[in-house]
Amino acid sequence: MLKVLNPATEELVATVPAASAQDVDAAVVRATTAQAKWASAAPGDRARLLRRFAVVVDEHLEELAQLEVREAGHVIGNARWEAGNVRDLLDFAAGGVERLNGRQIPVPGGLNVTILEPLGVVGVIAPWNFPMPIAAWGTAPALAAGNAVILKPAETTPITALRLAELALEAGLPEGLFQVLPGAGDVAGNALVEHPGVAKIVFTGSTRVGQQIMAKCADRVKRLTLELGGKSPNIVFADADVEAAALATPMSYLDNSGQDCCARTRILVQRSVYDRFLEIVRPAVESVVVGDPSDEKTQMGPLISRSQLERVRSYVPSGTGIHGTAPEGPGFWFPPTLLTDVDPTSPVATEEVFGPVAVVLPFDDEADAIRLANATEYGLSGSIWTRDVGRALRVSGAVRAGNLSVNSHSSVRYWTPFGGYKQSGLGRELGPDALAAFTETKNVFISTESTEA
Repeated sequence: MLKVLNPATEELVATVPAASAQDVDAAVVRATTAQAKWASAAPGDRARLLRRFAVVVDEHLEELAQLEVREAGHVIGNARWEAGNVRDLLDFAAGGVERLNGRQIPVPGGLNVTILEPLGVVGVIAPWNFPMPIAAWGTAPALAAGNAVILKPAETTPITALRLAELALEAGLPEGLFQVLPGAGDVAGNALVEHPGVAKIVFTGSTRVGQQIMAKCADRVKRLTLELGGKSPNIVFADADVEAAALATPMSYLDNSGQDCCARTRILVQRSVYDRFLEIVRPAVESVVVGDPSDEKTQMGPLISRSQLERVRSYVPSGTGIHGTAPEGPGFWFPPTLLTDVDPTSPVATEEVFGPVAVVLPFDDEADAIRLANATEYGLSGSIWTRDVGRALRVSGAVRAGNLSVNSHSSVRYWTPFGGYKQSGLGRELGPDALAAFTETKNVFISTESTEA
């Protein structure tokens, strides 16, 4: 059994049966049968059912948000956005069902066409930091492309996933088409990765686990999308609106208590405005409201678990820095923290902490900023603050990351591609090509040459 705890109170929310390898095998059998019927249905019918699923999610948006607050400790505003993002992803994916077109390619002596066919059964392994939206990143386009989906949520956050599966049935999706199997990663997750009936794995999580999954998929030449860790830079040049950059900084790494692979946890500030930046950012960090996630005024909630709390603590050295406040007593609380005078090669400056901790590092010029920005094994996201359009374009081209924002901290929109460079991942999710990532391209040549004697 999996025990789900409320991260803000440590109270037991629910116990959920953990799937075994045998449960995974039975789910794949059901999914295979359902997928064959789903793929043969008219595209318009599949699109209508997905849109109906989106409507049902919208009708239960507040319920889903409250479940997310209880199981993940997310502040209520974020939880409502996450439930809404599931709805929007389903709508967006439904719009692509009837536009999943192949091509006609000119060739001599006949007609050549390509056909996009579904892969079959897709396994989605979702993380605990954004349980609902990231589960939908893989599930919605996979279903829209004609596949069946087996979703394994994280052990700590299975409740919203189970509820989404119930809502899918309520919306009219066929039995077995979208199944949720909570369970341990080394049992249910491993069985899903190794199962010969699963054509593709979509995994979001740590780079270490992603590497293990990639190796297992390689043995079977199994398709794979990985969205892994990050240590994203937030580069502030002297010619930027320094006040705007400083005031935007706290929530660029404190959103979701820093449990975000896109968190801007490496703040690089040009030396000539470094002191001014710190003067502005200090009260902004110290004033962040940390507390009850269900309170509309709360900006930051707890970490997901005690083990995550201890992990974050292990990264924070004694020394100078800026610290906010956090509740005492039950719950997995850690205060907003911004470290200064940090060695740029230290673990807290180069490794993914996955908590409300960032470092501020000075740089001298554009080349120095780019060097520091690229000085990690990750390459997922980042921000660039400057009024110089040429500099914005140069630095955007030089920073090795998949998702960059200029004068903002935006990273993820469901209608634009998302993914990372280096050890931040493999492949892209979301955007206009999301459905195609769950298809095989079949090439068909039809000869027009006469066969008459």
